[in-house]
Amino acid sequence: MSDDAIPQPDAEPGLAHPRHVHTLFGHEAEEEAAARAIASGRMHHAWMVCGPKGVGKATLAWRMARRLLGAAHDRARPLAHTPDDPISRRIEALSHPDLLLVRRPYDDKRGKLKAEITIEEARKVPGFFARSAAEGGFRVAIVDSADEMNNNAANALLKILEEPPQRGVLILVVTSPGRLLPTIRSRCRKLVLRPQEVTACADWLVSEHGLSTEDARSAAEMAQGAPGRALAFASGGAARLHTDLQATLQSLPRLDRNAAGRLAAAASAKDAEAKRATLFEMMSAQSARRAREAALAGDHDAAARWAAASGKVTALAREAETLYLDPKQSVLAAFALLEDAARQPA
Repeated sequence: MSDDAIPQPDAEPGLAHPRHVHTLFGHEAEEEAAARAIASGRMHHAWMVCGPKGVGKATLAWRMARRLLGAAHDRARPLAHTPDDPISRRIEALSHPDLLLVRRPYDDKRGKLKAEITIEEARKVPGFFARSAAEGGFRVAIVDSADEMNNNAANALLKILEEPPQRGVLILVVTSPGRLLPTIRSRCRKLVLRPQEVTACADWLVSEHGLSTEDARSAAEMAQGAPGRALAFASGGAARLHTDLQATLQSLPRLDRNAAGRLAAAASAKDAEAKRATLFEMMSAQSARRAREAALAGDHDAAARWAAASGKVTALAREAETLYLDPKQSVLAAFALLEDAARQPA
C-alpha cells in the first residue's frame, strides 16, 4: 500500500492533516505563551498540548514546530508562518531532517492501523535526539496522540524526559492526560486548549467553510465547540448519525433495540471504522452531557451513573479497536451501558 493510501491516525477522516493547516481558530493566549517561550531562548524541553478531540491541539503543535525549525514568520499571529516558505514545505512533506512524527503505525498484516503507539515507534525518539541537528538549530519530535502509547512505549519515552537533549523539544499532543504516566505529565509544560463557544464555532464554520447557518449550528453543538470536530461532523455526514442516535435514545430507560440494532449494523459494515468511531464518541458525549445535566439538577446519583457510562463507552471503543472485538456486538454493548445508566436504582 502506498503512503498516500494509508489512513493517518492523527488526522480527521476527510480533512487535511494538521501539518497542512495554516490557520488556528482561537487559543490566542496559549499560542502567545508558546511563542514567548520560543523567543526567550529558554524553551522547555517537553510540552503537553492538551484538550478534547478536534479542539486544535495538533494544529498548535505544528505551528510550534515550524517556529522552532525556522519557518518564515507571518506577523498576523504569534506563531503564524508563511505557507510557501521552503521550511514549511519540507515540514508538510515530513522531509525536514530535524523533525520526527510518532503516531500509531499501520499494521500491514491486518490491513489497518494499530490501536496503540508501540514501543518500536517510541524508540525512534531517543535515536532521533541522539543525533546532532542536521541544520544546526532545534530538533523537534511530535507524538500524536501521546495517550495512545502502550506502557512499554511510555516507559521508552520517559527516558528522554529524564535526560533532556540539548536543543531538543518533545511535543506531546494529548486528548486524555490521565492515561499518561504521572512521571511523564510532571516533566512537561502544559498548554490546555478549551473548546470555543458554540456560537463562535458555528460562525467560524459559516465564514471560513461556507456552511449554512443551520448546518454550522448543528455541527458546532455536536462537537461542543471543538472546531476540528465540528468541521469533521459537517463534512462526514455525522448529522444524520447524530439524529438517528438521538431518536434511538429517546426511549430510554427502555432501549429501542430494533433502532439500536440498525445503528450497530450500519456502524459495523465494511469500511465503516470512521462511522463507528464517531458513533462511540457521540454516545460517550451524550452520557457526559446527561451527567452534567443531572449534576446541575442536584441528582448526584444519576450524574455518577452517566459519568461512569461515558468513561466505559470510551474504554469499550478503545478495547474494541485494540482487541479486534466484534464491531456490532461492541456497539450493542455500548448501548447497554447507556441503558443501564438511564435506569433508576431499585
